[in-house]
Parts: sequence; C-alpha cells; structure tokens
Amino acid sequence: MNYEKIYYVDESDADTRIDRYLADYETEHSRTYIQKVIAEGNVTVNNKAVKCNYKLSEGECIRFLLPEPMPLNVLPENIPLDIVYEDNDIIIINKPKNMVVHPAPGHMSGTLVNALLFHCKDNLSGINGVLRPGIVHRIDKDTTGILIVCKNDAAHKCIAEQLKLHSGKRIYHAIAHGIFKEKEGRIEAPIGRSPVDRKKMAINEKNGKPAITNYRVLEEFQGKYSYIECRLETGRTHQIRVHMASLHHPLLGDSVYSNYNDQAFKTDGQVLHAALLGITHPKTGGYMEFVAEEPEYFKKILAKLRSQ
Repeated sequence: MNYEKIYYVDESDADTRIDRYLADYETEHSRTYIQKVIAEGNVTVNNKAVKCNYKLSEGECIRFLLPEPMPLNVLPENIPLDIVYEDNDIIIINKPKNMVVHPAPGHMSGTLVNALLFHCKDNLSGINGVLRPGIVHRIDKDTTGILIVCKNDAAHKCIAEQLKLHSGKRIYHAIAHGIFKEKEGRIEAPIGRSPVDRKKMAINEKNGKPAITNYRVLEEFQGKYSYIECRLETGRTHQIRVHMASLHHPLLGDSVYSNYNDQAFKTDGQVLHAALLGITHPKTGGYMEFVAEEPEYFKKILAKLRSQ
C-alpha cells in the first residue's frame, strides 16, 4: 500500500532542486532515499515524472508517492493525555517532555499517535498516512506544550493551510543563555539544512527557507540567563533553537545547538515550551486561542534561578 503527500512550491523554493526540496520537508528520510524514490518515478511535478536535478518553479504541484515504510504495527496505547480542548474536528494536546509525536524506527510505541489511536479510535485524519494520523505539525520530543491534532481530512486541510500561510498565532516560552542587549527583537534569517551536518539545521542564506522569530525578554537572572517569549511568523524545523543560537543565546539544555555545560539543571533537552496557539476553527470559522502553562520542570528551573 502506498501513501501520497502533496506539496505546492512557493516563491522561496523556486529554482531549488526537487531532491533537496523534498529532503528539507521529508526530514525522516535521507536525501539518498528520496533520490531513489525519484529515480523510480514515484515523484511527479504537475503530473510528470522528473529527475533528481529538476529545478522547481513557483506554483508547481509535487506529488510524493511512497510505499508504506513498514507494516502497520502502530497500536493504540492507553497513555494519559493532557487534553486542553476537544470537539468533533480538532483536539488540542499539551504534550509532555520526552514524548515523540509520531512513530518512526526505534519509536514505535509510547508516542502521541499511539495515545491518540486509543483515545480517538478511528476519528483521526488520514492525510499524512498510517504512521501520522491526525498529525498536522510537530514539536520536538524534548519540547513541551500546545499541539493541534485533526479528526477528519477537511479539518486537516484547513489547519494545514493556516500553518502554511502563518495566519494563526504561535507563542513559545524558553530560557536562553546570556543577557540580551536588545530586550525585544525580530530575527529574520533563512533556515535550511546545515551544509556541514545534514542532521542539523542552520542559518542558510543560499538554500534556506524564510524564517522569522520575534522575541521579548521577560526576565533576567544573575547576568547569565534570560527567560524569553518567542512569537513565530514562520514554522521552520528547530526555528527558535537555531535563531537563538545565531544570536549567541542558545537555549538552556540544547545539546545540539549549544556548547554550554548545563549539568546544573535537569532539563532532558532544550527548555522550550509551546505556550499559546491561535487558529481559526475549521468548521465554525471563529478564532480560538489555546494556552498551556509551563511544565513543572520549567517552573522549578525558574524558581531556582530566581532564588539565586
């Protein structure tokens, strides 16, 4: 059984090679594997098969057809969920730390999808295939907070379009190293795969996609740490982590983009929390905002910093 994903090329992706474009979006697959899929004729642009070096144009429609990566062994699991809101179209989850969003090799159980399959049963959108039912967007395993899941394909398409157009509102809270010279700012720097390490993202002026983060300092500690709020205008992979590191203010606990020794804090990864999500409801058309308090570990770090 195959599954298909569809992409529409925007202006920022024009003149990008098809294999590089898909490698940036299909992050769970290597570029070599994607090139193999293209060579087998399973990728079309405007319904025509293309080669790996095909250069994209704005407005083109890409169809990415993949064989199911593994047998359907994703099982429902009775894992407690922190449900912020739920109706017949969407469900808003406050994701805990260390929970992977969807199954992948090495993480076939204990994921948010396993929990959703138990809670929602068959009421999840199928657009993203059997391994990611209902999943419209992701947050990292070590990032906590608000995540929206769709229960049907109509809702999925509506929310996906809002995320693509950045018409909603997404606010994150984080603790960063250092004291910011400017207490408010706007970072506008394209993000793409690092040319040095393809497992990492980086500021990439040549092949990156537009990325905008607005930040505001909420509190400062000991001349060493800053509690910040970040409002996203775009949603690139690791956007806040990469942008903060580019200012030499990497997030506390970020083992990928920081060289600081953070053993004094028990963080299990970056201290980053999706605090607020604002969307237009896919059925009613009304604007809604969902808020999640920072988790206990985050509050304890703040308390420790304040006490010192």
